[in-house]
Amino acid sequence: MRDERVLTTLEDLEAHYGTPKETSLVKEIDHISDHYRAFIAAAPFVVLASVGPEGLDSSPRGDPAGFVVVEDAKTVLIPDRRGNNRIDTLRNIVRDPRISLLFLIPGVGETMRINGRAEISIDPDLLSRFVMQGKEPRSVIRVTVDRIYFQCQKALVRSRLWDPDTRIDRKSLPSTGMMIQALSKSDFDGASYDSEYPERMKREIY
Repeated sequence: MRDERVLTTLEDLEAHYGTPKETSLVKEIDHISDHYRAFIAAAPFVVLASVGPEGLDSSPRGDPAGFVVVEDAKTVLIPDRRGNNRIDTLRNIVRDPRISLLFLIPGVGETMRINGRAEISIDPDLLSRFVMQGKEPRSVIRVTVDRIYFQCQKALVRSRLWDPDTRIDRKSLPSTGMMIQALSKSDFDGASYDSEYPERMKREIY
């Protein structure tokens, strides 16, 4: 028997939630407007969502504000900095170019969203445009914009994300070393990993 408490069709979903407001529809466009460009330029942080045969992935990326370059009204460029070398996002892109971006700006309630298609470039001229601390990114992700729109403040207001009073002491949570040690099948020294991390970060951030 069908469980009436589970929404399984578009008709059920739309009947339950109702019609979206006009303002939530008019903000979605197929190009980067001057206003939207200003938000992207001010964002030091973006989450990349991608899809591949194994499923979905989302990956955080950050640099000084402006690190995501608006090349033109349909294109943004994102440097791929040094990371853990899992390259989950890149693996997905070469097999399925669909991508979604979520930009966050500290202190700002609205977020900016882009849905589009991506490709990975290792063009030397392009890499040279994104040098940080004397180092080029390994590649640049070029995203062609299909749809772009801003998200209202409700989620960030409810979460109090930018409120200093809600900040959590990092020491109240398990450390990176502790988590890896608990999951590792080898003899892993979590305490040493944690103590060496600050210097390792300085050496490897770029």
